[in-house]
Amino acid sequence: MGNPLTAVPMKAARWSAEHPWRAILGWIAFVAFAVGLAVAIPSKEATDADYRIGESGRADAMVAQAGLEAPNTENILITAGSGKLDTGQAEQAADAVATGVKGADGVASVAKPQWNQDRTALLVSVELEEDVDEADAVQAVTDGVQEDFSDLQVRQAGDVSVDAAINDRVAEDLGSAETISLPVTLILMALAFGALIAAGIPVLLAGTSVAATMGLLAPLSYLIPSDSTVSSMIVLIGMAVGVDYSLFYLKREREERAKGRSTIDAVEIAARTSGHSILVSGGAVIAAMAGLFVVGNATFNSLAIGSILVVAVAVLGSITVLPALLVKLGRWVDRPRVPLLWRLNRRIGRGGISSRLLAPVVRHPVVALALSGVVILGLAVPALGMKTHSGTLDTLPASIPQVQTIKDISASFPADEGASARVVVASGDASPEQVAAALDELTDQAVASGDFVASGRGIQTSQDGTTSVIVLGMPFDETDPRVDDALHLLRDDLVPVTLDGLGEHAVGGGAAESLDFAEQQDGRLMLVIGFVLLLTMMIMATTFRSIPLAIISTVLNLASIGAAFGVMTLVFQHGWGSGMLDFTSPGFVIDWLPLFVLVVLVGLSMDYHVFVLSRVREHMNSGLPTRLAVERGIADTAGVVTSAAAVMVSVFAIFATLSMLEMKMMGVGLSAAILLDATLVRLVMLPAILVLMGDKVWWPWKPRRPQARVVEEPEPAYAGSYVE
Repeated sequence: MGNPLTAVPMKAARWSAEHPWRAILGWIAFVAFAVGLAVAIPSKEATDADYRIGESGRADAMVAQAGLEAPNTENILITAGSGKLDTGQAEQAADAVATGVKGADGVASVAKPQWNQDRTALLVSVELEEDVDEADAVQAVTDGVQEDFSDLQVRQAGDVSVDAAINDRVAEDLGSAETISLPVTLILMALAFGALIAAGIPVLLAGTSVAATMGLLAPLSYLIPSDSTVSSMIVLIGMAVGVDYSLFYLKREREERAKGRSTIDAVEIAARTSGHSILVSGGAVIAAMAGLFVVGNATFNSLAIGSILVVAVAVLGSITVLPALLVKLGRWVDRPRVPLLWRLNRRIGRGGISSRLLAPVVRHPVVALALSGVVILGLAVPALGMKTHSGTLDTLPASIPQVQTIKDISASFPADEGASARVVVASGDASPEQVAAALDELTDQAVASGDFVASGRGIQTSQDGTTSVIVLGMPFDETDPRVDDALHLLRDDLVPVTLDGLGEHAVGGGAAESLDFAEQQDGRLMLVIGFVLLLTMMIMATTFRSIPLAIISTVLNLASIGAAFGVMTLVFQHGWGSGMLDFTSPGFVIDWLPLFVLVVLVGLSMDYHVFVLSRVREHMNSGLPTRLAVERGIADTAGVVTSAAAVMVSVFAIFATLSMLEMKMMGVGLSAAILLDATLVRLVMLPAILVLMGDKVWWPWKPRRPQARVVEEPEPAYAGSYVE
């Protein structure tokens, strides 16, 4: 009985080959329609309510329901320009700021200037009107006062100005990455194919897949709101899988044409073999990305739907429009040739380099497995001490002026801009006076503990008098372990004792949100790992009908994950290579990145893992013994795997050069992970294990052994023939 995974690409390729213009125009229409959706339907961005989790989420909801959400605030910090601060001049500047901003557009109120404890800094807080999302008018006043008081430093930073500066930097970084990644990918494809048209096809398919996904995501955002990071992820994953799938298909089609087959026959064989691998690997990537849904977080839900969609679109393009393009172009796909690259490509394609690398592995599998295992294990060990934390001021580029200003405000006024906790009380039968007295007592006890400082904001009460809020600052850096200890003290001891019987209460704020997110991830990280590995194991077992192979694939995935986490820990937690990458180590890894790297690594590595194993099994079906089948199968696919990995590593490495630390961590984590996985794991450890296990690795399936002796160049057995 035929294999449906082979039948689907076969039928799609046959239809596309018979109706190439319909397939090509249909793909163009599909992409245009998807892009049109994005223009017609604005995306729905995730709101603060979508990110609420745990007790901090409950506190935030209580504050929002009571109408006590803090308005957007811009802070103007006045400090000495050089030498000692002239307090009289500083107060004059503060008065000038207050007078100027009172008449500025969008300003709701101006607080009385506030001195810090040692009177080295003066702060003027400006509340903006509701729904005001720009602070240009306040910034103009700040700039004017700075000109008038040149001996002072008059700087502005706040909710709106910092967000705007970060968004501008992110847009600048992403624009730079996209500008660089396109020519880099084209150059690598030219190296892989030695011909410009062949080099452009994978980039074209990947680019149109990304564009279509961006459009389709717009209406879907009303079901799963979009996170701000999803577009970056779609570009990363879309370019990686789009190029991979085109490489698999195009390389096999060119290989068959080189053997003298017609273009139609070559496309059909590519559909049976590489098309099958594309469907399986696409399913593996989707299964891995679906693991993000297990976390139950708005960010991960958005990343999951975006990545699943872009992979599905790339698979669709690979089995429809790609065969049509190949049929229509025919041998023109190898034009125009780049002479030097063409000769180099043909030499590599004959296995010259890969054979030299693989020969020692196949001859000495035990030594190869032991040495590569030691390297991977050594890299994985630091991951045992990985520390994670949400992004802080220290993870933002110091080159953004507003970020440095916020840091200075935090140092001078820790209760206002440093780590803090927000205690919310929705009183039942208690009077506002009783609640206020209890909150005053809570403040006194918290300050007496030494872990908190009182905020100058006092008690805020809703208009109906049923909800009250206080803010307690902490004299610690946001990443200090004492912040979590202080929050546990507040939640477990101080708040229950002083507020018991007064109604519903909760402790929230930025530090509490970070703690709740970390605790949620700690509880679900192993669940996500288990979910992803179990699904990919089932896909491997179903595809190859081999239990040992499914287990081996899972173990190799775990090895790659451990090495990737170890590299991230060494670089970003311990600061290895920080000078070369131009960043200051925050002493931790940003909390959402390990999970993201995990699912992306497992998904993308399964691409070439399936491709390599399919080719090895083809050779075994044609009658080769295991050792020779492994050597030839991996030698045949080494060029494709190397090219695919080179594209992914190069694109991801570009992100490591950007200024945003989150982007750096993503880039270093993914590029190092793919590099290690595509070399040591899949081209050393995998063939060594296959050779050592022999035919037993395919149990319970048994290779077909034709009566004829092994020939030098066996005819390819189609992928569909090995699933009985």
